[in-house]
Amino acid sequence: MKIEVRNLVKLFGDTRAVDDVSFSFDYGKVYGFVGPNGAGKTTTMRIMATLDEPDGGDVLIGGLSVRDAPEKIRGLVGYMPDSLPTHRDVTVHEYLDFFARIYGLKSAERLRTIEDIESFTNLMGIREKEIHALSKGMKQRVSLARTLIHNPQVLIMDEPAAGLDPKARIELRELIRVLAEQGKAIFISSHILGELSEMCDGAVIIEHGKLLHSGHLEDILQQEHTSRTIWIRTFDNQEGLYKTLLETPLVEKAVLAGSEIKIRVPASDEICVNLLKDLVNKGHGIVEFRRHKADLEEVFMNVTSGKVQ
Repeated sequence: MKIEVRNLVKLFGDTRAVDDVSFSFDYGKVYGFVGPNGAGKTTTMRIMATLDEPDGGDVLIGGLSVRDAPEKIRGLVGYMPDSLPTHRDVTVHEYLDFFARIYGLKSAERLRTIEDIESFTNLMGIREKEIHALSKGMKQRVSLARTLIHNPQVLIMDEPAAGLDPKARIELRELIRVLAEQGKAIFISSHILGELSEMCDGAVIIEHGKLLHSGHLEDILQQEHTSRTIWIRTFDNQEGLYKTLLETPLVEKAVLAGSEIKIRVPASDEICVNLLKDLVNKGHGIVEFRRHKADLEEVFMNVTSGKVQ
């Protein structure tokens, strides 16, 4: 089972907010959705959740089309917006009970489902609190709990970590991984790219409504990097090592950075192995030789211009 976005188009007047975007990913995977502000992320996610209609193309979820079968898809998809509406005089439990009733859950099943979700999202201790009085982190938990009420197989989450403190972001990341292990497909947008790199199996990058990259994270990182960064530390004669590196043909760049030297070399394991061997043979006392792993943030900065439409 998979999610397929096919040649998706959405127009707002003369602006093509989403411009012929196509990508796909499987159930049980977490995919990050990345792009500058105004890139078309929220519009794409709303179409996937059947909240907006496309002007061209389609989205297939489990083989069902958002154009032809929106009602069926709503039973498969849970959409978590970037903020929870402020409700006064409504408690957490009442709010979840309201949505459980909308999804047709009856009496004992409804109460059991709500209690299970409150426990899973760690809301049991605040279930009688009014939503407007909650912190940002607690409101995000309530929003996630509401998204899970009907046990959807696909979760579409728009900036769920926005405004959360570090502890709440870690807890959210752990919940997302648990949900993916249950076989759910998770599509999540975020500006916290370092955390996306840690939790995601793949990514989709867009700008100006156009697709720049999509696929498994490792494949994207490899496509964008023909060279790699190596950090080297020596216990003696740092200046001598620096001079040697500057004179080495395959070293594209060498920079002194405190007690270490940062170099750029072609992205080849063989070149790295031979370079380390050569440095040791020349008598340099290498105590550390480590590769800097490229991440999603680095790719994002390389491929986007940062302009909005």
